[in-house]
Amino acid sequence: MRTALLQSSGRPGSVGENLKVLDAAAGRAAAAGALLLAAPEMFLTGYAIGDDIGRLAEPADGESADAIADIAGRHGLAIAYGYPERDGETVFNSAQMISAEGIRLANYRKTHLFGCFERDHFTPGEQPVVQAELGGLTVGLMICYDVEFPENVRAHALAGTDLLVVPTAQMHPFQFVAESMIPVRAWENQLYLAYVNRVGQEGEFDFVGLSALAGPDGVARARAGRGEELVFADADPAFLAASREANPYLNDRRPGLYGSLV
Repeated sequence: MRTALLQSSGRPGSVGENLKVLDAAAGRAAAAGALLLAAPEMFLTGYAIGDDIGRLAEPADGESADAIADIAGRHGLAIAYGYPERDGETVFNSAQMISAEGIRLANYRKTHLFGCFERDHFTPGEQPVVQAELGGLTVGLMICYDVEFPENVRAHALAGTDLLVVPTAQMHPFQFVAESMIPVRAWENQLYLAYVNRVGQEGEFDFVGLSALAGPDGVARARAGRGEELVFADADPAFLAASREANPYLNDRRPGLYGSLV
């Protein structure tokens, strides 16, 4: 399944402009044969927008979700994107995937909030594994800091996730996560991992780009640089099956020894 990663910070504070950026990227992605377009964490509104997070937060089935469903339908591909989700008085840092038919397939709420900024504006989610079927693959959702906890990604591997999509807002000086940790997470859990980042200066944060789609062999199939970019890579179910057959990690686990971890 050809996957497109939109490395961009869009236009922080402007939902309308970010929908235009997403629409244009969806057109380019579809023309290149992609079945899935992934955008970064909080792409809909911007990340470092302070109290505007609460003002711009929307329900999972809100107006922007409808607009993105229209974009997905017009271009014939699924879209995964980050946004602030409002549920009553509670706001979550969420990621949602909408199908090419405009159907909401999955909605994930970030379970591990990073730093005071996120803890001041969001409530953590409580469901670690969220999945949907797409293009013959089981696709999972996670957000940024979540992927840095090995237990989180292993839970997806044990639940059968084939492609883990991770919208992120990875900032300096933590670029080693994008460069080193992401390929290792894909290898040790025998799945494809799409890590799609923001880029450039935004408020106090300097986002490092380096978006990547890593395979179960620990090799990045695509790697963006430090600027705005749309990159493509394929998640191949046949290669994944062969890699899982050859790599014994999941079969050689001894869960009885790991009780002390929890």
